Parts: sequence; structure tokens; C-alpha cells
Amino acid sequence: MAENIDYKDDGSTLLLQMKKLEQRTFELEAERRDWFFERDRLQREIQALRTEIEKLTVPPYIEGNITDVLEDGRAVVKSSTGPSLIVNVLKDIDVNKLTPGKRVALSQRNFAVLEVLPDLLDVYVKAMEVVETPKISYADIGGLKDQIRDIKELVELPLLRPQLFEKVGIDPPKGVLLQGPPGCGKTLLAKAVANGTRATFIKVVASELVQKYIGEGARMVRELFQLARSKAPSIVFIDEIDAVGGRRGDFSVSGEREVQRTLLQLLSELDGFEARGDVKIIGATNRIDLLDPALLRPGRFDRVIEIPAPDVKGREAIFKIHMSHMNVSKEVSTKDLASMTDGATGAEIKAICTEAGLFAIRNDRDVITKSDFNKAIDKMLKREGGKSAASTYL
Repeated sequence: MAENIDYKDDGSTLLLQMKKLEQRTFELEAERRDWFFERDRLQREIQALRTEIEKLTVPPYIEGNITDVLEDGRAVVKSSTGPSLIVNVLKDIDVNKLTPGKRVALSQRNFAVLEVLPDLLDVYVKAMEVVETPKISYADIGGLKDQIRDIKELVELPLLRPQLFEKVGIDPPKGVLLQGPPGCGKTLLAKAVANGTRATFIKVVASELVQKYIGEGARMVRELFQLARSKAPSIVFIDEIDAVGGRRGDFSVSGEREVQRTLLQLLSELDGFEARGDVKIIGATNRIDLLDPALLRPGRFDRVIEIPAPDVKGREAIFKIHMSHMNVSKEVSTKDLASMTDGATGAEIKAICTEAGLFAIRNDRDVITKSDFNKAIDKMLKREGGKSAASTYL
């Protein structure tokens, strides 16, 4: 008799072996994909290394400046190595971009213009505050109605409606100088003008222009106005201008002579041969008596606008502006607060409102009361003789 064979057992073994083979196939496919990815990554890395090697083997370029562009398309350049040369220009370069003074890259072999380089600006100039469109408006400034009218006529109108000056036949004002005690709104007024004209606002403190090495301050002034022209229409606000605009004298100290060099460059930019375009200058100082007379003559700063400490009506308007977005109880009167803060500046009034809010927070309240304002006034405006301004109104 034939031997009995268990085909069922053989079938299950074969099925198990097939599953193992399928699993192994999937693993090999996954491994194959991984190797393909690794191959692509290595090829990209090889290509990047080849590109880097090509860059390293290319001879370095020479930096130069365009002096003139000829009618036949060639250019006159002043190379960094010294001589002035008449060279060819690469066909891919737009000749209209080759203006006098433009930085270009020159070939070492034939000094041809290969590339137009970006304008070089000092890192300190780049770090200056550039606000594309300030959010401060004239409605955020209180107590300076006459000053706002003057600065609109002198700065805003020439930027928005220059055709009016052309029809009348006069040159628009170049700049204004704001003078007054600290904290009275000189910076706010300049930002409001930039907001009204949709101009770029560039703020610089004049002391930043005073540098250690000879010629550095003058170079920064040139690059500051170069930045302003590139972002025109723009408003350059020079705060504390007396730091570089002091009266000139016969100084033997090298530091003072460097300040004078910076002042001379500033005078040249304010009233030089090169047109500034849609660039307006607003200066600010607390000590106008220290400024050099050459800085104050018409043609540089055409008008001096005094920004005084606000009177009682001005203080009331400033309180209303700051309290418009504060949660204040109905018992608080802006008229009384204005009477209690005689001599306070706009910055001090803002500090009083902030301090009053802090007193409410310390007492776990979300409403600011009259008592909070009295305490804030006592703290921020300490009077001589130990008697506070708020105590006389309690």
C-alpha cells in the first residue's frame, strides 16, 4: 500500500515560506529606495562641491567705481588699484544702471565690467531706525495746534503737492528745526509728518555720527543721506543735533576737530550741489543757543519751530488722548488733572497715566480712579517743600 502524505501540512509550510519571501522582497525594495535617495543626495553634494571648486578657481574681481559711460557702451572706471581705465561692459548688464559713482566688479584679465555691486552702506547707518510708515498721527498729539500747522506747510505740503511751489515759482523748504524742552513732542511731531506723507522715517541721534577715526563721521553722514535718497520720499529726523552742530572754534583737540569735519559734511549735504530729491530734514534740539549759525541760516533749516511745554489746555488735550483707551472712572476730570500738573511735559503726562494704571493693578482693580491719578501725580511730579500738586486738590 502507498504511504499516506499529509498535503495539508506541506501546504501550510509552503505558504509560510512564501510570506517570508514576500517580506524579504519588501525589505529589499525599501533598502533599494534608500540607496537611490542616498545616491541622489551624494550627487547633489558632489555638484555643490564642484560649483564651490569652480568659484575658488576663478580669479578674484577688482572693485571699481564708474566715472562716466561713453556713447559706444564702454565705461570709464576708477579701479581700486589706482588708474582710471576705459573698459568694456558685459552685454547682460543694463547700461542705465551704470551711473557715476556706482560700484562695479572688474575682471582681472581685461578689467571688463562683470557685475554691478550694491551700494555700500555702513553697518551703523543700516542699524538706524527706519520706520516705513509710522503709526503716529496728528490726532495723537495734543497741545501743539500752531506747530502742527507750521510743519504741515513746511514739510508735508512740499511732499504731497510740489506743483503748488512750481506754479508760484519758489523752492520748497528743505528742512525745519524743532527746539524746546525734552518730552514735549518733537519726535512725535516728526513721526506724524511721516505718517501724513506716507514717507519713510529715518531717525538718527546726532551723537551716533561722532566717530573715533578721522573721516568716519563725515562718511556716515554721506551714507545716511544716500540711504534717505534710496528710500525717498523720506524724512530724516536728526535728534539732539547740537551734538555735532555746535559752534565752531579753534580747537586743538583731535576729537573736536573730527566733530567739525562731521558738521561740515552735514552742512554740505543740507545745502550742497546735489539735489536731495524728496528728502526732508527735521532737526531737534534742547539747546539752540549752542548751534553754529551756519546751520541755522535759511537754505538749510528754513524755519525754527518752538515746541514749548504744554499749557493747561494742551495738558487737558494730552490727558484726553492717553485716557481715550484707558478704563477710567467717571469721577476723573481731565480738566482737574491738567490744573494739577502745571509745568508737566507730554512725556510726563503719559508716565502719569501709566503709573495710575499700575496703582489700580496693585489694588486688584480694573478701573482707574481719581485717587490713582493723585498718587501718580505725587510720585511723578514731586514738588519742592514736601507739598505735592495733588494734595491741594484733594
